[in-house]
Amino acid sequence: MDLAYSAEEEEFRVRLREWLAAALPTLPPKPDPLDWPARRAYDCGWQRRLHEAGYADVHWDASPTQRLIFLEETELAGAPYVGANFVGLLHAGPTIAAEGTAEQRERWLPGILRGDEVWCQGFSEPDAGSDLASLRTRAVRDGDSYVVSGQKIWTSHAEVADWCELLVRTDPTAAKHRGISWLAMPMDAPGVTVRPLRTLAGSTEFAEVFLDEVRVPVADRVGEENDGWRVTMVTLSFERGTAFVGEVVACRRLLGELARTARRNGTWDDPVLRRRLGRLSAEFQALWRLTQANVSEAQATGGVPGAGGSVFKLHYSHARQELYEAAAAVLGPDALDLGRDWTLDRLSSLSYTIAAGTSQIQRNIVAERILGLPKGR
Repeated sequence: MDLAYSAEEEEFRVRLREWLAAALPTLPPKPDPLDWPARRAYDCGWQRRLHEAGYADVHWDASPTQRLIFLEETELAGAPYVGANFVGLLHAGPTIAAEGTAEQRERWLPGILRGDEVWCQGFSEPDAGSDLASLRTRAVRDGDSYVVSGQKIWTSHAEVADWCELLVRTDPTAAKHRGISWLAMPMDAPGVTVRPLRTLAGSTEFAEVFLDEVRVPVADRVGEENDGWRVTMVTLSFERGTAFVGEVVACRRLLGELARTARRNGTWDDPVLRRRLGRLSAEFQALWRLTQANVSEAQATGGVPGAGGSVFKLHYSHARQELYEAAAAVLGPDALDLGRDWTLDRLSSLSYTIAAGTSQIQRNIVAERILGLPKGR
């Protein structure tokens, strides 16, 4: 497997670096991290800048390797993260690009790429989180529409979203993983109620969504009726395969900051801490190489990440939590200061072994799809 970059890819890296160096100093001040409407405006403004410069379509029309370079360089430069555009750019958009009709791609992808429309993810339910296939939100066919009723929870960015990638059960008599469909639902449709959920850090990037006989056109179904589980696996492969690439770069940069802080405040004298930071450095270097390997595999097999994304997600989730535990050891009492970015990131890291599929689910995927072990009874 070749993990080296071609001359063309390195030229892309140089052009991107030059553009970022010119564009970033002209950005407005960052909004309050707890003000999601302001963050949406800021994030979408950055997405429009990317679109005007010709970089917005890197998530779909570029090769997986160019996408990797883009995520690496924007993070290294300190560019704004996708933020409120996370679901549209990294989940729904790639899924529509891979599975949607020509009309659906033309209808939704430009709005996502320009930063005109924000998407949220309506997958999990109160009784169907890790066991996602147990979802009970119903969609009953009525002519050219589905009538949808049910409840979703942990719906990312629902508070500021225009569209929702929604999983529904269209055949309640089918086997557990069948009878599910993937719909694109407008969030302003009659019958949609959003109730934000507040996190430990005080932000509201998640919400409960209640659906009371919401009508969704059949034309807004991505994939065939009752084939939604397969389409969902495409979505989750993107979520677990490349969506966290920028965060690996950020974690490696944080390790450097932690080492410098430890030298300043004296905690570097602790050999146990030094070994801990050294091991974490090796962990994230290995994760970066695994990312490159997964991207190389995706490039060779049509652009959709494979089960290797679950290996990455499983290991990254725990490494990130260990990183912020190490940060707490370096900061000491300052680790309790909610005004510090590291403290808020530490609270956020607690969710990573649950978000995008729990670690238990990832272990099952690795066991069954990579190691070939039998399914549990």
